[in-house]
Amino acid sequence: MGQLRLGLEGHWTVSRDGDRDCLEIFERHYSAKRYADGRVRKLFCGPGSKLVLVTPDLKALFVWRVFKDDSGQKGINCAVFRNEGAGLSSSLILEAEQFAWAKWPQETRLYTYVNSRKIRSKNPGYCFKRAGWTPCGVTKWNKLDILEKYAVS
Repeated sequence: MGQLRLGLEGHWTVSRDGDRDCLEIFERHYSAKRYADGRVRKLFCGPGSKLVLVTPDLKALFVWRVFKDDSGQKGINCAVFRNEGAGLSSSLILEAEQFAWAKWPQETRLYTYVNSRKIRSKNPGYCFKRAGWTPCGVTKWNKLDILEKYAVS
């Protein structure tokens, strides 16, 4: 295993950007890009405040972050979710949401981007939709679907 992780109740444990095991999972996500100059990636979350979650069996990765989004979206962004058999995806998402709300209690919105051209499902984002997320638009620059969920008051 990579670095020490803080275990909490449920499926997820808290890790950090740069954890080698998490990086391996991230490299299998459709959004992972390779550096043209051959550099080896060490970090995978991107800028901003972040929260990395991984299952103890290393079968799922979830990355939340809050940052200045060039597309104008506001809230807590699900930057990465990859499930390779850790359980029902919608259940993992619902559980991961609790970590996001706890870390950033002032935020009221979760959002994510889904590239329907790179997902084999006939219903891209289905696991998020099953977890109560709703479509709210498409990005102008690369036509990614935007899904969102608001905090329950």
